[in-house]
Amino acid sequence: MTQESISVEIFSDGACSGNPGPGGYGTILRRGKYEKELSGYAAETTNNRMEMLGAISGLEALTRPCRVCLTTDSQYLVKGMTEWIEGWQRKGWKNSKKEEVANRDLWERLLELVKKHQVDWVWVKGHAGHLENERCDELARLEITKASANIE
Repeated sequence: MTQESISVEIFSDGACSGNPGPGGYGTILRRGKYEKELSGYAAETTNNRMEMLGAISGLEALTRPCRVCLTTDSQYLVKGMTEWIEGWQRKGWKNSKKEEVANRDLWERLLELVKKHQVDWVWVKGHAGHLENERCDELARLEITKASANIE
């Protein structure tokens, strides 16, 4: 990565109606004064998967290597990427209980994405008034609401 790398902020959140159940994610990408919102839906998923997909969608939207500050309210995501993932890989994708690591497919996608970017993972408390986190939560829940309205 060069010194001319672009700095980008990504905010992401996931939500699930039931766990597992229908879920959504919301993501905000920001570079300077420019913002882009992304969101998505899955019919049968977990909250952790939606948290991860929010981050993945933001990173996948980047078209060139960037310095990224990725903010989420998911300790699972932050600790997974900053504390646990190297041990999981070393142990053949087994966790501390010697069980298969959940969501390995998404962890591997994240690993590929962070090879392209310099990512700082930042945790914020959820539902505590953080504006971007609240907006991402709203986007995620809107996806669930839209999908359930189409089903009924």
